[in-house]
Amino acid sequence: MARTMHVSEGTVKAHLGSIMSKWQVRDRVQVLVTAARAGLVEFT
Repeated sequence: MARTMHVSEGTVKAHLGSIMSKWQVRDRVQVLVTAARAGLVEFT
């Protein structure tokens, strides 16, 4: 993900931590589920 976005791995981790805090979820799986429910990502 970091390579695709042209940022460091630490930056990705920091953003994920911020999202997890704001959405009050405890792990990356819950971030993905919450994003999918909000229509931010789609599974094909």
